[in-house]
Amino acid sequence: MQKKLHIKKGDTVTVITGESKGQKGRVLEVDRTKNRALVEGINMVSKHTKPNAKAPQGGIVKKEAPIHLSNLMLVDPASGKPTRTGRKLSDNNKLVRYSKKSGEEIK
Repeated sequence: MQKKLHIKKGDTVTVITGESKGQKGRVLEVDRTKNRALVEGINMVSKHTKPNAKAPQGGIVKKEAPIHLSNLMLVDPASGKPTRTGRKLSDNNKLVRYSKKSGEEIK
């Protein structure tokens, strides 16, 4: 069984360290085996592509590269500031994530 992560697809996150520090973006994909996430507009790399049916010209394409989860922090939906997350049982006995800063449940 794989460990539950503090970040899910669709979350808004901020980068806390590295080249893209301070930038915010939405999580597009999470790779649980490598502990990495693909974040919209963050960690952009230049990829050289050969001409093909999709790109008949070929050339250099800018795209997102995965970034390690330890470099990301969830943005609190209530305040818009970075927050740590915790897990607690909700009213209907389901395990839910909550913001440690505001104490509000994260949907």
